[in-house]
Amino acid sequence: MDLLFLRELKIETVIGIYDWERQVRQAILIDLDMAADAAKAAQSDQVEDTINYKEIAKRLIGFVESSSFQLVETLAERIAGIVLEEFGVRWVRVTIHKPGAVRGSRDVGVIIERGQRD
Repeated sequence: MDLLFLRELKIETVIGIYDWERQVRQAILIDLDMAADAAKAAQSDQVEDTINYKEIAKRLIGFVESSSFQLVETLAERIAGIVLEEFGVRWVRVTIHKPGAVRGSRDVGVIIERGQRD
């Protein structure tokens, strides 16, 4: 099994449980780790034989920008579902960072894993 990844995809969205959070857009950062077999793509040197990072990023940007979840846990679950169902990935780890959400902390967030990891 090989891991392909996307790091620190920055997207602005409405997210949070407090009234003020429902009125503003906040930046979140998304990290993805995805299980795939990179051997075929390495052999062919063709993007069609691998996970297309740009297509995943475009899909997630559109989805997250138009969302308004209260919890990062919910957002992470929906992102995992998109990656697994729409992009043929067998396993995904989704990390969502919500920088500045807690005073005195650089970052808070959630990490979830979904699917079958070989």
